[in-house]
Amino acid sequence: MTNGKMSQKLISSLIKNDAKVLDVGCGNGNLLTFLENEKKINGHGLEISHQGVQECLAKGLSVLQGNADTDLTNFPENSFDYVILSRTLQATHKPEEVLKQMLRIGKTCIVSFPNFAHWKCRLDLLLKGEMPMTKTLSEPWYQTPNIHLCTIKDFIKICNSLNISIDKAFRISESGSIKSIKKAESFYNNLFSVEGIFVISQKI
Repeated sequence: MTNGKMSQKLISSLIKNDAKVLDVGCGNGNLLTFLENEKKINGHGLEISHQGVQECLAKGLSVLQGNADTDLTNFPENSFDYVILSRTLQATHKPEEVLKQMLRIGKTCIVSFPNFAHWKCRLDLLLKGEMPMTKTLSEPWYQTPNIHLCTIKDFIKICNSLNISIDKAFRISESGSIKSIKKAESFYNNLFSVEGIFVISQKI
């Protein structure tokens, strides 16, 4: 099973049946479709690309064209049970604002992102002197939409700075194994993980 499928299954396991869900940066709608089939969610999407929106609509999904950096302000407070940002955080211009808006409109938020501190990324930079390409960072630097690459350690730090509660945290290895993230293993979290998945909420 690919890491993308593992990520989908993990996200699905974190969501209750029949929940109202917003997928921010939903792409072609694969995750929304998976969640509607597996969890019978009331799914909605926000996608910046016209092509992505058209693909979603062709699948019968409820998706609006919009920009995560600017258009999340249009959604009412606590209007969703879950807001998902899957492999999109690194492509936003204002990640802090996006996280704040997600937590405003969603009771629980799930964020996943490619981990730029994986050992293969470090090795490519060290030995080749080139921006790395991996399964989760699969495009050359001049074609990628990624502008704010981060690490698992970076994400924990931004959550701390914004007073965000990390309720659950997981890491996916290159082989596809999933493990809970433990603070005592911060070095290994970064070194051996290709993707991080966090469940976050506002601190009370």
